[in-house]
Amino acid sequence: MAEIVNLRRARKAKARATAEATATANRAAFGRTKAEKDAAQAEAAKRDRTLDGAKLDD
Repeated sequence: MAEIVNLRRARKAKARATAEATATANRAAFGRTKAEKDAAQAEAAKRDRTLDGAKLDD
């Protein structure tokens, strides 16, 4: 026979898993210190300057 599943528990477990995935993404996006944010911004600016300097004009 098939295993009996409590739909309420399954629904709540799915909601908890979804909330945990969202929390993990938010921790990665917003859980950085000011120094880390500034370093990432400086790195992006340097990368943009390097790419702009390497452009070939026609």
